[in-house]
Amino acid sequence: MSNAKVKRRTSIRRIIRQKVSGTSQKPRLAVFRSNTDIYAQLIDDVQGLTIAAASTKDKDIKAQSGTKSELSKLVGAAIARKAADLKVTTVVFDRGGYLYHGRVKAVAEGAREGGLQF
Repeated sequence: MSNAKVKRRTSIRRIIRQKVSGTSQKPRLAVFRSNTDIYAQLIDDVQGLTIAAASTKDKDIKAQSGTKSELSKLVGAAIARKAADLKVTTVVFDRGGYLYHGRVKAVAEGAREGGLQF
C-alpha cells in the first residue's frame, strides 16, 4: 500500500474518532481490515477496555469456506452474538477510516442481522 493511502486513512480515522466514542452501555464497534483478515471489537472508551472481539482467525469462522466478504459477514454475526451475551443491544459503528463498502459493510450487515442496532 502506498504511503499516501495510509496517511489518508489515518487522518480520516482521527476525524471519525473525534466524533465517535463508546461507553459500557453503548460500546464502539471498531473494524480493522487487513489484506487477509478482518477484526471487529466492542470497545468501552470510558474505561479503555475491549469488551468483546471477533475475527476471521476465530476457529469457527476459519473453518468456514467462502469469499472474504462472506467471512466478514460471519464476523459481524459473531460479534453480535457476543454482544447479546453481554446484554448490549446498541453500538456506535467505527469504520476505522475505511470506506463503508465491501468487507466493512459486510461486518455491519452481519452485526445488524445478529440483532445489534446502530
